[in-house]
Amino acid sequence: MTTLYNPLLNGFHPDPSVVAVDGVYYLATSTFEYLPGIPIHRSTDFETWELVGHVATRPGQLAVEEVPTAGGAWAPTIRHRDGVFHLVITDAMGRGMLHFTATDAAGPWSDGDLIRRADGSGSVDGIDPDIAWDADGTAYITFSGLLLGGEQAGQHLGIQQVKVDLDDHLALEEPRSLWSGTGGGFPEAPHLYEVDGRWYLMIAEGGTERGHGISIARGDSPEGPFETAPQNPLVTARGTTRPVQNTGHGDLVVGPDGDWLCVLLGVRPRSMTRAFSALGRETFVTSVRWQSDGWPAIDPVLLNPRPGTRVEIGFSPDRELDGEWIAVRALPATHADLTSRPGRLTLRADGSTLDDPRPVFVGRRQEHLTNAVTVTMDVTAGVGGLAVRYDERFHVEVEAGGGEIVGRARIGGLVQEWRAPFGGGTLELHLDSRKPAPAQGFPRTSDVFHLGATVDGERVELGEVDGRFLSSETAESFTGRVIGVYAVAGEVAVDRWIAEGDDD
Repeated sequence: MTTLYNPLLNGFHPDPSVVAVDGVYYLATSTFEYLPGIPIHRSTDFETWELVGHVATRPGQLAVEEVPTAGGAWAPTIRHRDGVFHLVITDAMGRGMLHFTATDAAGPWSDGDLIRRADGSGSVDGIDPDIAWDADGTAYITFSGLLLGGEQAGQHLGIQQVKVDLDDHLALEEPRSLWSGTGGGFPEAPHLYEVDGRWYLMIAEGGTERGHGISIARGDSPEGPFETAPQNPLVTARGTTRPVQNTGHGDLVVGPDGDWLCVLLGVRPRSMTRAFSALGRETFVTSVRWQSDGWPAIDPVLLNPRPGTRVEIGFSPDRELDGEWIAVRALPATHADLTSRPGRLTLRADGSTLDDPRPVFVGRRQEHLTNAVTVTMDVTAGVGGLAVRYDERFHVEVEAGGGEIVGRARIGGLVQEWRAPFGGGTLELHLDSRKPAPAQGFPRTSDVFHLGATVDGERVELGEVDGRFLSSETAESFTGRVIGVYAVAGEVAVDRWIAEGDDD
């Protein structure tokens, strides 16, 4: 029997979509302004997942270089037909609604084609596209009619649909309205399924925050009309004390045991009122049961974390960085030099800092609620450090070089710093995310960051930062914590990366 681990994918992995092909499962998630974009994970048992590639691995596939924070790759849908993988997604504030294809989900994927309006001008205006085919092979793109530009930007038009010529990537009609849900805000994330001769339209409602949920309707055609299920929402955590909140934005698939499953996003908030989600939106899974009246029922999402992990990385000129490394609005290879100083990852400053949209920064997702990262860094020829980042306005770092070590927290427009002298050379930098210390009453935060450095075998404690300031609720980011190394002057070289954590 399949063990359903939750989270299914730890850390910043929102908006999951899944497809089964010959007994193998492929799962895609959103990446927003980070590259490489749209990771593809693969599993044969729904328990162990391997990152096998990304959709956007080349410049130009996504126009994230200039998108604002929270723009970029929004909400993919992955499907398979006649030996070809199809993925549709919105490159928000970038290229628009895109269609990618590949014969192997690990890649390479196509450059991506814009889904153009019926008159051929611009992209179909909407987000969270789904792709489905009827028995005659007609392709349907179903999406949330959110206007992203113009005077009406931000206006929701409900769930809409167009027939599409996938050879020319041209809508064959003006968008038609299908369903607006049950009255919850932000009807989005539609997916169409044909089950036993009926078409089911599943959507998210209530926004991706505490009101999030999943609702469903059905009809005799992919074009509707659709009747609303009497038991909506199928799943939601709103108004509950469940450890997994914000559950919604789901996709259905038949699991390894022949039972239906729903992958969906959620968060793991902590604090007295469980108000702060340190890691952002993660991927979860839960069971689905089809009832005698033909409607599905989705079980509540249960927390079942995997054991803790330890990752130790050295750097070799013979190997590229593995796929877990990501960068902001740039590919990691833009910044990371593995050849000029063999055995080290070298970063060269370009005048930017972590406050800028494109910092010289490469990192990995924080995957555990309790987490510690240590890097060994040579700052003889520059200034750089180790940082945890939500975006350019919310980050915490330990920086060395120029005669000192600096601990720094940038929280919106506020900055706090701690300083210690340093003669230069090689040292260890530490960012530890720990549970709050026991105190009277209940903890008022998700976790506490401890900033430190080890020089000549002696650890120097620089400062502590309340973890609530790097949570999705405070930063209002669609992403999550990414921990990485950076350079702000000259060049720095990283010898070793160690990350370990658990979810106790």
